[in-house]
Parts: sequence; structure tokens; C-alpha cells
Amino acid sequence: MDERLCARSQTVRRLRLVSAPEAVSFLLLLVCSVLKRTTDFNAVPVMGMVHGVLFVLYVLFWADAWNRAKWPLSTAALYFVLSVLPTGGFFAERRLRREAEDAVIASRARKEGVVNA
Repeated sequence: MDERLCARSQTVRRLRLVSAPEAVSFLLLLVCSVLKRTTDFNAVPVMGMVHGVLFVLYVLFWADAWNRAKWPLSTAALYFVLSVLPTGGFFAERRLRREAEDAVIASRARKEGVVNA
């Protein structure tokens, strides 16, 4: 049972770690797109590639977390929708951090015999 909880927390942690950088790269890509249209500065190809790699990682980690954490469809859908919103990754990271903290508290309570769950 502990191995399953550990695997679950690792997958959620990976998703959490990539969510904020993915959101930052999305915002930077939007800024680069505006700059491309208004100036001679064109960083869209580079930022597009960076954001693309981070987005693919987010989706892979999201699918793995959904599978291992056994999230209901509504939770999995929420985290996916947050991935396509410009600042959604920040909200996803915050929710995932709270979920991880709650899991640690529950694990400690079970270990100490306070909770029988």
C-alpha cells in the first residue's frame, strides 16, 4: 500500500513541477506573439518549441497522474482544462500542492494511528 501511495505522490509531484513552467512559457509565447506583430523581434519559433515541449510533458504527466491517483473524471478534466488556459498552470500547481500536503497529513495520521483510513 505504501508503494502505491509513493508512486501516486511522485506522479502528482511531477505534474505539479511542470505546471508552473508550462504556464510561464504559455504567457511568454503570448508576449512573443504580440511582439512579433508589433516589432521586428521574433522569438515565436523558440518560445513555441519550449512551450510545446512543456505542454507535452504536462499532458503526459497529467495522464499518468490520472491513472495512478485514480482521480474522478471531473478532477482529471479540471486539470486538463487548466493546462490550456494562459494562467491555468498556476492554479493547477496550487491545487496539486494542497493535494500533496493533505496526502502527507493523512499519511502521518495513519502512521500514528489517529485515523484508520
